[in-house]
Amino acid sequence: MTPYKIAVNWEWTSKCNARCSMCPREDIVNPQIMDRATFDQVLNRIDADDAFRCVIAGYGEPTSHPLFDEFIEVLREHPVDFDMVSNGQLLNGERLAKLDGAVGKLIVSFSSISPAVYKRVHVNLDQEKVKANILAAKRSLKQTRLGISLTPMPECLDTLSDTVDWFHSHGISELSMSPTLYNRGGKDEDLTVPSERLRKLIRRYNLHSQEFDFISGPLDFFKQSYKNNFKCAARNSDLFISSSGQYLYCFNDISHSQPIGSVDSMSVREVIERREKMPALESLCANCNLNNRYGLAEIVGVAARYQMRARG
Repeated sequence: MTPYKIAVNWEWTSKCNARCSMCPREDIVNPQIMDRATFDQVLNRIDADDAFRCVIAGYGEPTSHPLFDEFIEVLREHPVDFDMVSNGQLLNGERLAKLDGAVGKLIVSFSSISPAVYKRVHVNLDQEKVKANILAAKRSLKQTRLGISLTPMPECLDTLSDTVDWFHSHGISELSMSPTLYNRGGKDEDLTVPSERLRKLIRRYNLHSQEFDFISGPLDFFKQSYKNNFKCAARNSDLFISSSGQYLYCFNDISHSQPIGSVDSMSVREVIERREKMPALESLCANCNLNNRYGLAEIVGVAARYQMRARG
């Protein structure tokens, strides 16, 4: 069977200016910033034959990296599609100008239009500043698309209608949400929202379901399942590259304690092939709500919706 493609989650820094309620940052005991040499090595490792998409995200805020301007400029000539996730706090006019055209999509995480809810979820961030930066991005970005990732926390869902209305009123329609409130590999076991409820909300408000962002198509999804001994859709479709240049077993390895190789010595394809043979890791997988998350019926349904979306 021919190789499948994956999405790469590229962490420029594990340091963050926020302390979001759903992110157990206390597990990151040694926050790091990627140096230029490691950045260049990662960029050389990301190949269009292996990765259909690379998301600059990880467990830190990429716009806070001291070499942000340098890093962004280098992306423009690379054949792989790059997107970036940000909490929006530092997206001033200068950074937006640097981003425009260098990444395909800028995705801003946003919890609620309610100031009280936002303050509880996106701790340490200034909601008014983030809103102003989002509106500035809407006005100024010409080549880069603007997307909003809505947080599926229980307290956010009660104000979801008002939040969606606010974005629509400002001409921002590319809104997405995950159909799973994942518990970070068991670190946030109290976070529970039934996926059935999230899927209903995604349909009701015509949101983009984020699961589609991690597969290039149904064929790759089934190849991933076929080739991997451990049948975890989330693990097998995404490859996390940490700020220290380590490939991690899973993006839910918040403490970065389970590396399976380094960009110094292994290619992305070599790491994918090594991971295919690896079993579940008790420390990460035992309490993770993504383990066995997708049953056959839901997989078929997702594949069907993906095909309909592709035709549309």
